[in-house]
Amino acid sequence: MNKLLALSAGALFLWQSSVGQQRMVADKIAAIVGDKIVLKSDIDGELMNQQRNSPDNSLPPNASCSIMEQIIAQKVMVLQAERDSLPISDADVDGQIENRIRYFEDLYGSREKMKEVTGYSIYQLRERFRTPIKEGLQAKAMRDKIVDAIKVTPSEVQREYESIPKDSLHFYESELEIGQLIILPKATKEMEQYAVDRLLDFKKRVEKKESDFSSLAILYSEDPGVKDNKGIYVLNRQDKGSWDPDFLAASFRLKEGEISTPVKSQFGYHLIQCIRRQGDNVTVQHILVKPNITKSDIELATKKLDTIRTAILNHTYTFSEAVTKYSDAQMAKFDGGMLQSRVNGGTLITIDQLDDPSTRDIVLMLDTLKPGQITTPVQFTDEQGRTGVRLVYLKTRTQPHRENLKDDYARIQQRTLQIKQGEAVNKWLMEKIPTYYIHVDDEYKTCNNISKWLATMAKQ
Repeated sequence: MNKLLALSAGALFLWQSSVGQQRMVADKIAAIVGDKIVLKSDIDGELMNQQRNSPDNSLPPNASCSIMEQIIAQKVMVLQAERDSLPISDADVDGQIENRIRYFEDLYGSREKMKEVTGYSIYQLRERFRTPIKEGLQAKAMRDKIVDAIKVTPSEVQREYESIPKDSLHFYESELEIGQLIILPKATKEMEQYAVDRLLDFKKRVEKKESDFSSLAILYSEDPGVKDNKGIYVLNRQDKGSWDPDFLAASFRLKEGEISTPVKSQFGYHLIQCIRRQGDNVTVQHILVKPNITKSDIELATKKLDTIRTAILNHTYTFSEAVTKYSDAQMAKFDGGMLQSRVNGGTLITIDQLDDPSTRDIVLMLDTLKPGQITTPVQFTDEQGRTGVRLVYLKTRTQPHRENLKDDYARIQQRTLQIKQGEAVNKWLMEKIPTYYIHVDDEYKTCNNISKWLATMAKQ
């Protein structure tokens, strides 16, 4: 088993509350490993997490089995780490907790907004994160102990490469590393006030029963989804990755039937009506009005980007440093402005991944853009339909080729190492699992690795 599933505190934070209502009724013990319990909701929560992160919202075959096997493997490693007294300091655990809190704080915008949306105080978050983070560090320490001495020789790398038929070797399309530095032009105060006044007028008309909220949403909302859903959404407290934090927080402040005052988000101004509340879910309908961006607003953003580009070319700072300092992109602090692969989350992408409306025009720039070059400011429309201006940076570009030892030695070496490490971990698990009490629910007993582990235990 080459991959360990560390049920991260972040993943727990995202889904535990959303299954809390069902847990009281339907949750059950899915496995016991030593003195540690695995709940059915642990499996369901990680399934939800994987599905949410899947490009096509699908799950791989036998996903439940894979997750259970990884959880059991992790629990065994945690138990062995405790038995071997592997050093995990409280300072390391506390540091990881604070990093995780800062991550969510950045996503929500502030600690106050994070608490408002999630319902957890900072103290409560620290306590919720502590056990999964500590176990994750213990499992990593144990796995490192197992595999740290493992190395691969050039001959092993060559054997791995030669074991694959030539016509089955992976073909790599041209891969690129592309960065963006995005500025979203700001509307004038007059345009913003005009948007607010329109929404206040809509609210007044609904409250006086002169108009229906749904009709106004259909007629006037600038939300692209309004044609399909009339602006109606079901929100969950943990859906921080899908919704603007100000919009989410305002929605959860409302009582059933209540209409908000205009709420500012990164997309514009919203009038939100609460239709129904149920546990950690709330159903709302909203009207979005975007303040108009004028030609002069775009010109100001373009001038700012021109200055930033000159500073990068003069080596005042790197492209990544400029992104961190100036970009308006939501994830800029985390991805450095680099486009992410939908396949593996890395920074190497293929041209066919530039297929959404916000990146298609980048394809046209690639004919003349050489590695290391940065475009002049270019106006574009992002995935939310907002007008923006950006610099596009081509960091690297590879040529299309069939996998070979010359161009792809590092990839093949890493793959060979992972295979060898995986074999070592599997061997270790087969030896150690029989030394612990393990009970698995019938639903998982036929899973490939679990059935082998249980068979080994039965022989002891």
